[in-house]
Amino acid sequence: MTPIYDIAVIGGGIMGCATALRLEAGGRTVAILEKGDLCGGASGVNAGTLSMQIKRVKLMPYAIKGHAEWEKMGADVGFHKTGGYTLAFNDREAELLHERMKMKRDAGADISFISPEILAEKEPYLAKKIVAASYCPDDGYANSLLTGQYYRRKIKDCGIHFNEQFDVTYIRSTSEGYEISSPNKTVVANRILFAAGGWTKKLAAMIGVDLPIIARVNTVSVTERPPRLMNSVIGHATGLLTMKQKENGTILIGGGWQGKGTPEGGRGTVTLDSLVPNLQLARFAVPAFSKVRIVRSWTGFEASVPDFYPLAGKLANKDNAFVLGCVRGGFTIGPYISKLMGDYILGREPEMPLFDPARKIEEGKLI
Repeated sequence: MTPIYDIAVIGGGIMGCATALRLEAGGRTVAILEKGDLCGGASGVNAGTLSMQIKRVKLMPYAIKGHAEWEKMGADVGFHKTGGYTLAFNDREAELLHERMKMKRDAGADISFISPEILAEKEPYLAKKIVAASYCPDDGYANSLLTGQYYRRKIKDCGIHFNEQFDVTYIRSTSEGYEISSPNKTVVANRILFAAGGWTKKLAAMIGVDLPIIARVNTVSVTERPPRLMNSVIGHATGLLTMKQKENGTILIGGGWQGKGTPEGGRGTVTLDSLVPNLQLARFAVPAFSKVRIVRSWTGFEASVPDFYPLAGKLANKDNAFVLGCVRGGFTIGPYISKLMGDYILGREPEMPLFDPARKIEEGKLI
């Protein structure tokens, strides 16, 4: 006889796994259905940056709570709190930097401004053309690969049922809830949670819900192991650069430069039109970087909606159907907002408000 789970979580990334753990702890039976491997999608291919300085102002309280969750996980996920600097190279960028960082500081982030002279003492390999810089001691990073291993262990230890390589082809509403089918298997659950990132739009459409999800194709690169060039997370006032030198010496470079592809087509592809300016900006920020070889570049899908808030809550006009995710910077807030989502589904009052998927979504309303 086919078991009937209390809830099926479609998407085995950080948010799906962390919500499943919260639900299991609340006494629910959970099945995780993952198209690939647990935490092998966006959760496993991103650069792992945990920076308060690149979070949007109105999401700062969630980012601060999320950062605390990462710190509790510690070495198990390769957590390092290195501090981070955001750089401005001209007066226009300096004005932008001061405006944004003051708002983020007012929202609770521990951000200060430092002189180029002090910055040069702390990070001697940075460019000498810096006119302004901000600093946050809480900035750092985690290892996305270790994070996947961490959640896999937690899921197994709790006895949560999970199916990998479960490519959902059909979802049918029934008197018992939902039947979720792949080419080889069907899972039945009373409730359903979509937490599949860039794939969520297609999946929600299977039950007649049109979500305004956009899938970005972010590019990340990793280098060989040069001598130590930076001790902190390095960013740019425009948000178009993040750099960090990990404990093994390799440097990870990101900044949201776009590749090509769609979630439905599988992995995206790196394009020179994005890769070259990303690396040029990295070289401008750290001139010695010009002598460092790139070992590999790749892409990962990051889902968002036009107002840049998460989708987190019950789907309108659908019984027992929920959605979580679709926010830029979701790696940082993921472990925390998943707890809120788990509590919401369990019928508890979440510690902080969630984000109604049925709200009126307008473009560009967050900073």
